[in-house]
Amino acid sequence: MCRAYYPTWLSYIMWGFSEVAAMATDIAEFLGATLGLNLLFHIPMLFATLLTGITTYLILMLERLGFRPLEKFITAFVVVIAACFVIETVLSKPQFSQIAYHSVVPWMGNSDAVFLAVGVIGATVMPHAVYLHSGLTQNRITARNDEEKRHIFRFNTKEVVIAMSLAGLINLSMMFMAASAFHGSGHTGIADIQSAYKMLTPLLGPAAASAFLVSLLASGISSSAVGTMAGSVIMQGFVGFTIPLWIRRVITMLPTFLIVALGIDPTRTLVISQVVLSLVLPMPIISLIYFTRRRDIMGVLVNKRIVTYAATVCAFIILVLNLLLLYLSFGGSLPF
Repeated sequence: MCRAYYPTWLSYIMWGFSEVAAMATDIAEFLGATLGLNLLFHIPMLFATLLTGITTYLILMLERLGFRPLEKFITAFVVVIAACFVIETVLSKPQFSQIAYHSVVPWMGNSDAVFLAVGVIGATVMPHAVYLHSGLTQNRITARNDEEKRHIFRFNTKEVVIAMSLAGLINLSMMFMAASAFHGSGHTGIADIQSAYKMLTPLLGPAAASAFLVSLLASGISSSAVGTMAGSVIMQGFVGFTIPLWIRRVITMLPTFLIVALGIDPTRTLVISQVVLSLVLPMPIISLIYFTRRRDIMGVLVNKRIVTYAATVCAFIILVLNLLLLYLSFGGSLPF
């Protein structure tokens, strides 16, 4: 749609930024899976990176059998991640009254909180996933009339609500587990994944530490496969051509290899990559609002005004947070 309705120069710019978002995700998930293998099985980091690349490529080969096997495989990984954080929640015993309160009352204590908040948005509503989900759903079932369009739309809406709710709950559980386990016990200096893993064993026991690493490994492998698929959809949609999957897999592995080989802090790299996702997010969100409000494009599925207004408010909040992050990055400060 962007290629069809936008000027060519704008379409190419959006393609470039969208590819950056897909690669940022791949770096994050690759590093996550690599750290999981390293800490869980004591595999050297470089070898773990190679093993992650091979594993995700084999998963992507399931797409040749149709989208259902791959979809079920990714869903199974998500269920594993969710189960791990249910275990973490039970063991960490968080204050659920505080969770409920701060689910609706935000708190921004300092500039680091803004940085992490923007990262969480990028990690939950990933810009490349907007393109990928569109690409995966458009050819599932071809509607023959308006009623079938509405029926497919209702099904897709339920699917997205369930998926985004689960993603949000997993992100929430990570934060309140860390707050309960580390801040509640006075260990406020935990700043990287390796330290978090080492501290979980004495604080919550070996089961919590193992569940943490299994979730890290599962999320890394599944999301890395998703990132590679998204890159292919983005290239095909914006510029109309594709490259072999194994070439894209190798290209997206290279930044992670360099990060590991140079000894760059993987945890900091993970957070920065998620912030990159949030900075790119307004482009597909604004385009999505623009296209779905047009009756000449959407027909009977055109957005109601209330939906367009609500989506615009969300896009505005994301833009404000991004501008605030850029302001802080260039030396600005908050009045608290």
